Amino acid sequence: MTNNTDQNRSWYLIDANGATLGRISTTIATLLRGKGKVEFMPNLDCGDYVVVINAEKVVMTGHKEEQKRYYSHSGYLGNLKTKTVAEMRKSHPTEILRHSVAGMLSNTKLKDGFLSRLKLYVGENNPHANIKFIELPKSKSTKSKVK
Repeated sequence: MTNNTDQNRSWYLIDANGATLGRISTTIATLLRGKGKVEFMPNLDCGDYVVVINAEKVVMTGHKEEQKRYYSHSGYLGNLKTKTVAEMRKSHPTEILRHSVAGMLSNTKLKDGFLSRLKLYVGENNPHANIKFIELPKSKSTKSKVK
């Protein structure tokens, strides 16, 4: 049985430029969860760090850019706020990808630990320059067919 303190975590670098939202989110969620590792246990947090650059350039297929809505509610009566994807891109460009990845993780006590290892950045620059990354190549699943 492995302890949660003796995990060897890798750092992955993903470029989200032109990637489809759902396809890149499943890849990120799998890496955060650590399901590809031999020592994976569902009750332990054994995932890796994931750094995503160009998170604002993720694309959606179809008419989701105008039709998909994000909801937030303060708890007071009549205080439901809605935003479209275009409005979210202007105000919080990385929250689109974070919301998608969070929806693909299980709602357990481990979810906050998973999401704390997800680092999303607008543009090419990130503050983790001294870390050796494992770069994921752009495969068919991360390339967008919609222009």
